[in-house]
This record gives sequence, C-alpha cells and structure tokens, in this order.
Amino acid sequence: MEALLQRDPELARLVRAEQRRQADTLELIASENHASRAVLQAAGTVLTDKYAEGYPGRRYYRGCTHVDGIEQLAIDRAKTLFGAEYANVQPHSGTNANLAVYLAALAPGDTLMAMRLTHGGHLSHGRKNNLSGILYQVVHYGVRRDTEVIDMDEVRDVARAARPRMIVVGASAYPRAIDFEAFGEIAAEVGAYVLADAAHIAGLIVAGVHPDPMPHSTFVTATTHKTLRGPRGGLILAGAQWEKRIGSAVIPGLQGGPLLHQIAAKAAAFREAMEPAFQAYGRQIVANAKALAAGLADRGWRLVSGGTDNHLLLVDLRSRRADLTGHQAAGWLESANIVANRNAVPFDTRSSQTCSGVRFGTPALTTRGMGVEQMARIAAWIDAVLLSGGDEAVLAEVRGGVAELCRRFPIPNDGDA
Repeated sequence: MEALLQRDPELARLVRAEQRRQADTLELIASENHASRAVLQAAGTVLTDKYAEGYPGRRYYRGCTHVDGIEQLAIDRAKTLFGAEYANVQPHSGTNANLAVYLAALAPGDTLMAMRLTHGGHLSHGRKNNLSGILYQVVHYGVRRDTEVIDMDEVRDVARAARPRMIVVGASAYPRAIDFEAFGEIAAEVGAYVLADAAHIAGLIVAGVHPDPMPHSTFVTATTHKTLRGPRGGLILAGAQWEKRIGSAVIPGLQGGPLLHQIAAKAAAFREAMEPAFQAYGRQIVANAKALAAGLADRGWRLVSGGTDNHLLLVDLRSRRADLTGHQAAGWLESANIVANRNAVPFDTRSSQTCSGVRFGTPALTTRGMGVEQMARIAAWIDAVLLSGGDEAVLAEVRGGVAELCRRFPIPNDGDA
C-alpha cells in the first residue's frame, strides 16, 4: 500500500477503510468470503498489464509465453479438482459463465428451464430483464409450499410439458442439498442438456460435503470466490467435445481479453482447494451453518425448509415479528456490525426491495477460524438485534461483543497483501 499511499492518498484511505470494515465486522453474506494472502498477491501482479485475447498457444498477441503457462496451470488444476475433461477459466463472473454456456448450446428462442428467482434461483437463470430472459423462452420450477424443498414432481411435469433445450440446476438462496442425479434423469427423459450452476456450492463439492454434479450434468459453472475462497470470477467445466463451442462463446462471443491477474489468483485458489485442510474447512462451513440455524430456531425463528444442508440459511422474519422486513433487519444488523442481506422467502408477499427474510452464510466466518461455539453467540446477537426494534443501546452492546470476537478471530489475510 505504500506506493498507493504516496501517489493517491484519497484512494488509499478508502481501501484502508474497507480493510478495517472487513476486519471489524462479522461477514454473514453467503456469497462472500476472505481470500488468502497468496490469492490476493497473485491478483495484484504485473499480469494486469498483459493483453492475451485467445487461449494458451492460440493468442492474438505476442509475448504470451508466461501467461500461457499461468492459464494452463489454472485449467489443469480446475480439471483435476473437479474431475472435468475441459475447463475454461476466463469468465469474469458466474453470470458470464452461464451466458457463455447458453450461447454455446442454445439458439435464441430456445426454451430454458430454471428455478424461480423468488424461490432461490439466480438472475442469470432467466430473469426477464437479464440477457438469459431476453434471448430465451423461460419456464420455471420451484419449491413445495409445505416443505420448501425443490418439488421434483413439478420439475418433471414442467419438463415434460415444455420440452426445454436446457435445464439449469442450482440456486443462490436454497439451503438444501440438490439431487443432481434426479435432475439428470428428468433431463435425459426429455432430451435436455443439464447446466449445474455450482456458484455457491463449488467449495462444498470439492470438500466432499455436497453431491457432485459432474456425473449428471452436461455443463457445470461456478464462481471462484464464494465457498471456493478464491478471487472474484467464473469457471466453466464440460466434456472435451464442448471445448471449441464454449471457447468461442467466451471469446469473441461475450468477452475480449482475459483478466490474467485474476486467472493467476484462480490458479492459486485451486491449489489451496487441493490441500487436505480444505476438506476440513468445507466440513466446518456446514457444521457452522447447522449450528447457526439451530441457535436461531431455538429462539423461535422459522427457517425456510426447516434448516440447512449447506453453507446458508434463510430466516422468515414474520415468524416472530410480522411487521419486520428484510430491508429493516439487514440495516439493524449492519449497525451492529453483523453483515447479511435481505432475501425473499418462498411465496413471499412482499416486494424484492423489502421482502420477508434474511439470508445468512458461514463461509467467511469459517475462514476466520470460528466454530460452532461462536455460532451460538452470533445467533444470540442476531436474535437480540432483530427483536430490538433498532434500539441503539442493544446495537451498541452487540457491537462490543462483535468487536471482541473479531479481535479473537482476525481475517487470515489481514494487512497489506
């Protein structure tokens, strides 16, 4: 940071402020994590200076000998990590990865089938104002009203009626394990491709604590920053026969030059995910999520689907405070230095801007070394904040406890990268 402090102190001040914010708060957003110092260092290199449109050995620019080696290293590690024949590490995000798969496998106007956004799906799964919803005909499946788990009878019925060209399996706010095998059987029956969007659960899959989509899917996409604990970015996995079409969909279809500094950071993260410690990390993420869920349920908060199998949980705020919205709750929690996000619950009657739930996730807290004992304390703090009505005395008391906990469990990458 020294060069930045000297050349641009205003920007350096903001970066340092964000660094302090992360250090002093409990990060419970399920899609966020803390990358290691090795990952941060890989991302902050001279690789940001290099243009390398194309792929290793097939670039449009000269001077790519070393970056070819870096990208190939990331590709090989991704293939080994997930047991894939082909990997594309260039997508800038999970959404870009999904769009590239659509572009490679579908024609405009084809039918895409995916989970309803309001039941836990993602905007790149056919939201009407996303490119996926603009280019393709979209039909949806969702969860059962009684159990709030994916309704496989509805999945089968919709697939048989709509005959989609592709079925997207995955979610951004679904707390249960996904039966990829069952989806694969339905897709085979109707002649559809399967795209498993593993953005949230990629790290759990690698750790062996979530079912593996690879044997049952045509394509798997992921982000590298959530439970995988790497840099922000996307990843595509598929059979070798898709290399040319997916490669062309990424560039020139959707992107130009790859972000080589991020690809280097992906390679570093893949290497870390191969270590035995990462399996223990994945197990602890799930144990922590279950402990946090139990702590909230014991205090009377209703959990969507009754609990969690993965890294996240959804709390229906109406179960204890009918007037409390997700927007209000997330604001009070942030004031107490607990960061989470508002989220719709299935069959929510409120708008997406207010909604009735809050989503919590445990990857970042687990990275800091916290365990089930700390989750019990955090559940008590969340309960106090949500019942406080925003009372400043309660928020201040919780802030004090959060500060002490953060000092005990610092972010492993804390300090200049």
